[in-house]
Amino acid sequence: MDKKLIRKMVQKCFVQYRHDESLPFGEAEFEEIYEKIAGVKNEDPEADLHDIINDAVYEFLST
Repeated sequence: MDKKLIRKMVQKCFVQYRHDESLPFGEAEFEEIYEKIAGVKNEDPEADLHDIINDAVYEFLST
């Protein structure tokens, strides 16, 4: 998966949750979220990427 695309999609998802345009975490946290997204997508290639990203961001914000 294209990491730049995933980063942009994660940023847009954070904006939906009332965060500004910047990511509210560092590179290490993004890598953790990215690995989670990639893992889910690899397990289920038919899964909707938007849904996977929304779930990962929601989980990150709720913990």
